[in-house]
Amino acid sequence: MQSISRRLSVLFIVCTLTAILLVTLFVNVTVTTKFNQYKVEIQNNCYERIVSMLEDIYKREGKWDQYTGVELIHDAYMGNYCLTLKDRTKKTVWGMNPEKIKKQLNTNTMPVKNNGVYTTKTFTLRENNKVIGYVDIGQYSPVILTEEDQNFKASINKSITASGIITLIIISGISIYFSKQFSNPIKEVAKQSVSLSNGNFEIASSSKSSIKEIENLRTSVNILVGRLKYQDMLRKTLVSDISHEIRTPLNILQNNLEAMIDGITPITAEKLNYLNEEVIRFGKLINNLNLLKQFESESGKFKAETIFLDDLIVDLYNDFIVDANKKRIRLDYEVEPHHPYRITGDKDQMKQVFINLLSNALKFTEVNGLVRITLKEDNKKITVEVMDTGIGIKQEDQPFIFERLYRGDKSRQQFAGNGIGLTIVNEILKLHNATIQVESQEGKGSKFTVSFVKKEMLPEMV
Repeated sequence: MQSISRRLSVLFIVCTLTAILLVTLFVNVTVTTKFNQYKVEIQNNCYERIVSMLEDIYKREGKWDQYTGVELIHDAYMGNYCLTLKDRTKKTVWGMNPEKIKKQLNTNTMPVKNNGVYTTKTFTLRENNKVIGYVDIGQYSPVILTEEDQNFKASINKSITASGIITLIIISGISIYFSKQFSNPIKEVAKQSVSLSNGNFEIASSSKSSIKEIENLRTSVNILVGRLKYQDMLRKTLVSDISHEIRTPLNILQNNLEAMIDGITPITAEKLNYLNEEVIRFGKLINNLNLLKQFESESGKFKAETIFLDDLIVDLYNDFIVDANKKRIRLDYEVEPHHPYRITGDKDQMKQVFINLLSNALKFTEVNGLVRITLKEDNKKITVEVMDTGIGIKQEDQPFIFERLYRGDKSRQQFAGNGIGLTIVNEILKLHNATIQVESQEGKGSKFTVSFVKKEMLPEMV
């Protein structure tokens, strides 16, 4: 099994080699064809020149004899072709010996093409459109290549081959470099996946890539690693917290009942009331867990109706003002007038959301503190803010406060509660397409912001 880097390198090199071979072949064929066409054109021009010169000589002398045009014989020997002049009756006036041409070719170490087969072309000589004779031009190949011609073609082929080899070397180096740039982030992501499958959530990829898709993949896997690590931590914490929350009331009940049975502790109404409170607290914990399960599975009852948030806030203010006064905490609400604060949802569930938020605000706010509810809207959403001047939430605890049974630092654990209230709030808001955000500073208070999409912008709810 090959690595992705090796596979990519081999793929690039094979593609490059194929491209170079094809380009080399096409260039070689093109150059050879064009060069041969060029030589044929030169040869045809030579034929036309010979015919034209013989016609001019005949026109000047008016006859053929053994000396007519003999000056062309020298050029013919130099050009490695053979001339034979004939009159109009095709009787030979003079002619060159083809064997001398063949001997000359062998002497010059020039290859004789067509296995030494001698070919001729016959051209008609005319004067005033009258046939005055014929000339045979013979050669040992259709196109006669001189040594310079052969060297020229050989040098072109060598240059093409050398260019191909150099290009292959350069492309191979570039391919190996870029294949590593391409494959290294993927290899790290693959290692992360293997580590994740083995339960190791500590590994993270640091090799950045300039390729958008690969970088998105690397970033997504890193986020996944963080979330899995966080969920693993929550799972362990959840098991511990549930065990603690359930064990505590059971231990209290068991110890007290055993003491009563053994006669160590007298059975009094006060003791029984105390044990009954523990049973009630235990029952609330179980009920809240069941309620949370219903919301998370979206099986909770959802009675869609129009809710006027301003009326809801006023009702809650009236419900909590007595408790706030007892604790000597100032409770205010602020509603921007002349706005239709309408949303669609379950009124009882929405009331539960703000009861939980206000209860927490009053619980964690000290004497002479302030709790304020602010209702406002803009073009897209309606916002409810629940602000307090309480003990606040540590920065490191804020990402986890909506998780089930999360109680935060010890300063908050001294207050009664089971850590499920904000989880239920979050689940209810999800069902209503709403969001919740928290801003808090330890020792200075917290602000929870609930945002609803305006009723006319929501799709019809079933």
